[in-house]
Amino acid sequence: MKKLLTIAIAMMAAAGAMAQSKVYFTKEITPESLVKVYKALGVEPTGRVAVKISTGEPGGHNYLKPTLIRNLVDEVKGTIVECNTAYGGRRSTSAEHRKAIHEHGFDSIARVDIMDEEGNMNIPVKDTTHIKYDIVGSHLANYDFMVNLAHFKGHAMGGFGGVLKNASIGVASADGKAYIHSAGKVQSPKELWQNLPAQDYFLESMAAAAQGVHDYMNGRVVYINVMNNMSVDCDCDSHPADPKMKDVGILASTDPVALDKACLDIVFNHKATPGDDNKPLIERINRQHGTYIVDYAERIGLGSKNYEIVELK
Repeated sequence: MKKLLTIAIAMMAAAGAMAQSKVYFTKEITPESLVKVYKALGVEPTGRVAVKISTGEPGGHNYLKPTLIRNLVDEVKGTIVECNTAYGGRRSTSAEHRKAIHEHGFDSIARVDIMDEEGNMNIPVKDTTHIKYDIVGSHLANYDFMVNLAHFKGHAMGGFGGVLKNASIGVASADGKAYIHSAGKVQSPKELWQNLPAQDYFLESMAAAAQGVHDYMNGRVVYINVMNNMSVDCDCDSHPADPKMKDVGILASTDPVALDKACLDIVFNHKATPGDDNKPLIERINRQHGTYIVDYAERIGLGSKNYEIVELK
């Protein structure tokens, strides 16, 4: 009996290890294909829907454009949500951020909510290794469902930005961004740059915050990465480097770890040709040990790196 029980447990463990998260993929990057890949997830939004994007630092031009995302925002009857930044620039205050939102045309397609415009709130995190809670915009409490719509690209500090970064740094208030970036040392943007931690601690803090947001929404989140205009620099950069790798497509999943992992695998396995070079992006990711965030996010139970690509025709 004991032997049979041991075999059964081993079989269950093997089955769990083989379980794969589905990641839906389309090569087309159009308003229609964005809706199509979202619908493939088979998840119906309920209640008040937040569509989390980056509104992009003025001067930059790689952010997801209103013309691309409008159909999806309409489909889910969503409100575009953002938070202020922890660095200088044009989006560090709500007043200037609203001007940037208007200049980039987002307020012409939907209502835009700067979630920390009226302050912060703390939400729990399971992994308290570095951060003891996540500091988000207080307006997050107004939403029942989230579409995490990220632009997959490089990032000067994280190595790359995808849905994990969009859930953590993106949903964090300006104070929360300082808290994550400093791995729990400080909560003021003014103190951030004198308190930067070891790189892996920052990545671990991002993973913990992303899990906090996912849990706060009770898992009512869908995740989408658009792989276009993949500069080595983030949309928070007002003068980003020109992309060297050609556009790939749109990927979506209910598992943020699987989704970011799939996008990383696409970048690292891409065969470079003249005019389509993945090497600068790989170098940026490796320089910041960027792939570690998916390892750690899996370790703390946010998702799985084991995935299956389902290509949409």
